[in-house]
Amino acid sequence: MVVAKDHKAVFLSAKWRTDDGGREEMTLAVSWSGTLSTEEGESVSSVICIPLASQKRSSTGRPDWTCIVVGFSSGYVRFYTESGVLLLAQLLNEDPVLRLKCRTYEIPRHPGVTEQLSGPGILYPAALVTIDGFSLFQSLRACRNQVARAAAAGSEVVHPPPLAYKKWGLQDMDTIVDHSSVGIMTLCVFDQMKNASILGGFHASVKGSPPAMSQYITVGGGPYTGFYYAIEGSSQPLLSHVALAVASKLTSALFSAASGWLGWKKQSEEEPTQKQKPKVEPATPLAVRFGLPDSRRHGEFICLSPCNTLAGVTDDFGRVTLLDVGRGIAIRMWKGYRDAQLGWVQVSEGRGERESSPSAPLPRRHAQFLVIYAPRRGILEVWGTQQGPRVGAFTVGKHCRLLYAGYRLMGVNSVTSQGWLLHTQQVCLFDPATGVLRTVTVPFHLALSDKKSERAKDMHLLKRLTTLLKNILESEAQSVLLDIKHPAVKKQALESLLANKNAPVSCLTNITRVLLASLKGQDPEAVDEGLFQLCSSQLKLLQLYTDIQQLHSTGEATTDTHTEPVSTTNTTGCTARLVCVCFSPVGSFLFWGCLTGQSPLQKVCNTLQKTGISPQQLLSLLLSVWLHREKEVLKKTEAVRHLHTLLTALSSMKGAVEESWDMQCVSPWWQQVRSACVQSHSSAAALLAAIVAHRAAKANITILAETKFQSEWEAVSLELEQWAVCVRQLEDVLSLQTLLCVPPPQGTPGSATPHCSVKALLEGGRGGIADSVAKWVFRQDLAPERLKDMLQRRGEAESTEQPSQPEQGKGEKSQEDAAFNRLLVSVCQRFPDSLSPDLLFAHCCWEYVVQWNKDPEVGLRTVPAHRPSHLTHSHLYTQTSIHIYIHTHIYTHRHAHTYTSTVGKAPKDRLCRRDVGMGDCAMTSFLGSCVQLLQILMEADSGVEEVTPPELCVEEVWGGAEGPASLAELALEQKGVHYPLVQHHYLLASLLHTAMTFSLRVKPLSLFDSKGKNAFFRELSSIQLMPSGDMDPGLVSLRQEFLLRVLTGWVTTQRVAVEGPGSGSGDKTWPSLCLDLGLLLQVNPDILRRHLVCELYNQGLDPRAEQVEDKDVLGSQLLVLTGQRLSYSLLHTQTQTRPAMELLARLPPTLCTWLKAMDPSELGCPSVPLSQTSRLVSRLIEILPENHGQYSLALHLLEAVEDLIPPSD
Repeated sequence: MVVAKDHKAVFLSAKWRTDDGGREEMTLAVSWSGTLSTEEGESVSSVICIPLASQKRSSTGRPDWTCIVVGFSSGYVRFYTESGVLLLAQLLNEDPVLRLKCRTYEIPRHPGVTEQLSGPGILYPAALVTIDGFSLFQSLRACRNQVARAAAAGSEVVHPPPLAYKKWGLQDMDTIVDHSSVGIMTLCVFDQMKNASILGGFHASVKGSPPAMSQYITVGGGPYTGFYYAIEGSSQPLLSHVALAVASKLTSALFSAASGWLGWKKQSEEEPTQKQKPKVEPATPLAVRFGLPDSRRHGEFICLSPCNTLAGVTDDFGRVTLLDVGRGIAIRMWKGYRDAQLGWVQVSEGRGERESSPSAPLPRRHAQFLVIYAPRRGILEVWGTQQGPRVGAFTVGKHCRLLYAGYRLMGVNSVTSQGWLLHTQQVCLFDPATGVLRTVTVPFHLALSDKKSERAKDMHLLKRLTTLLKNILESEAQSVLLDIKHPAVKKQALESLLANKNAPVSCLTNITRVLLASLKGQDPEAVDEGLFQLCSSQLKLLQLYTDIQQLHSTGEATTDTHTEPVSTTNTTGCTARLVCVCFSPVGSFLFWGCLTGQSPLQKVCNTLQKTGISPQQLLSLLLSVWLHREKEVLKKTEAVRHLHTLLTALSSMKGAVEESWDMQCVSPWWQQVRSACVQSHSSAAALLAAIVAHRAAKANITILAETKFQSEWEAVSLELEQWAVCVRQLEDVLSLQTLLCVPPPQGTPGSATPHCSVKALLEGGRGGIADSVAKWVFRQDLAPERLKDMLQRRGEAESTEQPSQPEQGKGEKSQEDAAFNRLLVSVCQRFPDSLSPDLLFAHCCWEYVVQWNKDPEVGLRTVPAHRPSHLTHSHLYTQTSIHIYIHTHIYTHRHAHTYTSTVGKAPKDRLCRRDVGMGDCAMTSFLGSCVQLLQILMEADSGVEEVTPPELCVEEVWGGAEGPASLAELALEQKGVHYPLVQHHYLLASLLHTAMTFSLRVKPLSLFDSKGKNAFFRELSSIQLMPSGDMDPGLVSLRQEFLLRVLTGWVTTQRVAVEGPGSGSGDKTWPSLCLDLGLLLQVNPDILRRHLVCELYNQGLDPRAEQVEDKDVLGSQLLVLTGQRLSYSLLHTQTQTRPAMELLARLPPTLCTWLKAMDPSELGCPSVPLSQTSRLVSRLIEILPENHGQYSLALHLLEAVEDLIPPSD
């Protein structure tokens, strides 16, 4: 929606939001607001919004975006996007734009209908401009894409060439204020001859085929309505002499604009924009064919119907005239509608009798309704056309606005619209006082003009009954229901009546009884069977409701509110009816009073038995209310005793327990109880129900055994064994559910508490229990050490009967932790095999990996280090590591390796998120995790052959679990790994981790030969051709250079850590890691050690410098570093002291020349205390042998440093 005034405008877009009540509603929010005028003194005169069809297959038939077309008083027409970006602007005429209209493609309802052209129409005071819709659609799409590319590249937008259009000069009318483009039409032969005779006389010639003409209707004054016909092909849309005059200019403009669109044109070639007013093309004269003359009447607005056959016109006399567009005559007029606003509603006939006829199906009919809004009267009316009555009237505000577009999507044709279901053009009424936008919907049956149409009369009666339901009047509702003739409508009316919550039961019973009596009095063959069964079943339910309500009232005067039975379609009696209702409300109504002791149990059961409802359905209702109201049941201890009484009473009903039941078989009756208990998520209520049913079944079996065998021996049956297993399973589930319901601590990731049941655990497979506990461990954010400690106490708790008491003085927190630990230990004792420590740790490890995979960054920040290293069994330890690496880490590891190898450096955060799916910090942490995982895999693989694979067991009562294979089973199915290949991947992960940690420029593949490159990311169990022997010296040199840069980067972080605590990395394991990598990469470790010592001295970290074996080479390097320090102190400081100048004069010429040749800029930390430099020179003299060539130079340096140190130092 667009609202504009003068030179400002506001664009509103539809958005969905949820109100306070939880309902979703559509609102219009401001998407753009600002000034549209660019020329001085111009203002907005007309606006339309045109939705453009999407070209994507996934959204076929839906709008892609909406173009806002704005006409100005200067004659300009500009096209904008939804965000206010200008796409096109063209001056079509120098007069103000009066009205903008649009036509879009309509799917023809009948074969042979001429396909209509689409496109907008612009009306000027004396001209009409029509633009071809297809070319405009392509131009707007190209301009929108070009504007988006230009905005992304930061370049200027190239203006596209002018649009191709038709411009007609409308003649023979004094004033024109509105128009409507009817489309292309072809006259019949009679009309062609009639027109030829009128225009050409008796001797006029007639062509063989009637020409195709575009019809335009205008309203205004002199005449009141004008009809124009432009013969297609008679003249060019763009005049030929104008096209020849500007041919060269237009060609250059086209080529320059096209080059800018395609990226050929450079900024240096762009021409400066010309501010001259563009040339306006002249219009092609078009004379009015005929009109409706009325000298005093002036038209104001015209609205064309969707089928292009009728049009509504308003005038200054307060009349609304209905025009027949084809014949050009007025066929109807309404008066008393000053300042009226018009719209059309076209409705299609529903899929009914016309399509289900035994002969060929008849085509669907369409009806048109004219919507008139009279603002001065504050009324909205809907009229049937052409001569139909008023079918609806609504009282609305006097300042509303009727919104009717009259077109659909632009960019649709006969090819692209195949298979589409276009939505009906809607008429909306906007109320500015409340901000509410209402739509007008009209049912098709209101267009039926036959007064004797039974269906139309029935629909009217149904509508009247709907109105009566607001204030129930039994006699009127009964008469209306009996007057309805059609069975389907009568059934719909009865269902709506029964669904009304305000109707009393007595009223519903009387109406249903009268209706059933009327059906019985008719011919049986003429009565609809479905309606008869519905009445019969509903009457039984109503009578049952009345009887049960009376029984509840006799027990205590606390009755529930009226609960209406929900109506359904074809049913077979009251028994089938209960299957379709919601169990919980009906079960509460029937049995809750009995469970609480407020109603007589035996009378309720007798009443239910008389209705003919099967005991199985009553049992389902009883169990549903028991299981759904768990919290209330647990508060009422006497409910268990009442439940036993009800189960015994129901099982004694006829048809409950079969008399021929064999005790060595499973009873279907009690199996129904077990099925309901094992499927329920209410573990406590299900366990109570199972215990009660177990006792009732045992008593039933005992009585049956005494009857059959006449023996004192206790009967042993399969049914009792089934109950023992069921009760044990429910006890285990209750213990597990209690653990899962423990709330997580604040600040943990957490999620919704899962609800488990016996059926869910059995269907979850053998690993379902461990998986549920692993998810609980993740929500509780338990550290691995704490979980391991709690599991170790499990054996101690099993050996001791008395639980350990918490120490006094520890406070409430220690008591909560103790209860927490006891709860976990008790669950593990109930599942000794499913929750063994190794299996639980394996599932916890996998759960944390899954959570990391959902959000790598959040996972790395919040998830503790649950690793496979906590597993004790070597086989499970190794195979779990392989399973995790293969199914999660290897893909991200490969992406990180490929991207780093392509870029050649540590990527930025934005590029990491785009290509790898995580930020740079998360990627660094992930690579560190890969290094640790591969290191764990190498350590575990060494001990696999010494032990046998574990046997995966499960508890006896849970042996029937069927479902997906557990994590342990999948892990043990993994093949063993090839140790050299794992070590090869460990080396690559370590190099990537170091490169990301210290932001080094390196391509990891350049550090490996061809064999090493081909071995990456193969199956870890495969045997690959690995690098062996001595490496190429050039490759070793590259590896050495990389490791030296790693050591330099680490020393830099150590200096940052010393200068600012907490601002740098304090990890001291990198030097040893570099030495280990050097051994794997065949780099001399002495070179790495010497470089590390020199870098530590270079950064001023003298106390951390370590001694190396190769003293000669180290001494020479430290001698140069000492000379750089002394050169900085004597020659390159900002304030040179007098003692320093005197010392410089006393130095030997050789030493002075050597110091001047030093470059202190290579030092990482030049301002080092002289005391540290003195200790460095002393160590240097100790390292250098006396026969060394630079030993004397070192002695001179020692003397110079000692002379330079002040006495206070």
